[in-house]
Amino acid sequence: MARRRLLAFLFLLLTALAFVGFMSLGIWQVKRLAWKEGLITRVDARVHAEAVEAPARKTWAEVSEDQHEYLHVQMSGQYRVQAVALVAAATQEGQGYWVMAPLQRTDGSWVYVNQGFVPQSERKAASQGAYTPTGPVTVKGLLRLSHPGGGVLRDNVPAENRWYSRDVEAMAQQQGLSPVAPYFVDAGPSGVDLPVGGLTVIQFRNNHRVYALTWFALALGMLLAAWLVLRDSRRKR
Repeated sequence: MARRRLLAFLFLLLTALAFVGFMSLGIWQVKRLAWKEGLITRVDARVHAEAVEAPARKTWAEVSEDQHEYLHVQMSGQYRVQAVALVAAATQEGQGYWVMAPLQRTDGSWVYVNQGFVPQSERKAASQGAYTPTGPVTVKGLLRLSHPGGGVLRDNVPAENRWYSRDVEAMAQQQGLSPVAPYFVDAGPSGVDLPVGGLTVIQFRNNHRVYALTWFALALGMLLAAWLVLRDSRRKR
C-alpha cells in the first residue's frame, strides 16, 4: 500500500511539473503570436507606405529586422556595372538569377540593388552588365537585410563569383568595395522586360496559434491524468 501511494505521489508530482511546463510553453507561444501578428501588420504598412530615403551610412548600425525589413525606400547614385553579381534564384518566372548591382551613393558608400530576375539564358549578358544602367539612377524598392553564407544546400564561393544567397558583405569584399550597407534593396518593377523587378515574396510563417493550442492541450492532458490517478487511489483505500 505504501509503495503504491509513493508511486502515485511521484506520478502526481511529475504531472504537476509537466503541467506547469506545458502551460509556460503555451503562454510563450501566445506572446510569440502577438509579436508575429504585430510584425506582419508593421511590414504591411511599410510595404505600402511612401518611399523614404534608404538608411545612410551613419545610421547603418541601427538597421534591424524588426524596424527596417521590407521598408519602402529610395536612393540615388550610380552603378558599378563591372561589379555585378548573379545569385542563383528560383522564382515564379522560373530558374535563373538575381542581378545584384552595387550602387554608389553621393557620400561614397555602396548599397547593393537586386535589380530583379533574369533567366539562365541571359546569364552571360547580365554578368557583363547588359541590364545595368551606366548613368545616374534613382531606385525605389524594399529594404532587405543581407543573407550571409549561402543557400540551404550550397555555400557561396566568392573566389569564383558563385552565389547562392544575397550576401552583400561578401560580394563587396570580393569586389573591393567599401563601405557597404548591411542591407540591399529589392528594386520594384522597372518597366523593362529584363531584369524582372518587383518579385519580392513577403511571407511569414505563423504557426504560433497551433503551437499554443498543442501545449495547452498537453497541459490539460496532464490534469486529466492526475485526476484519474487521484480517483483510482481513492477507490482503492
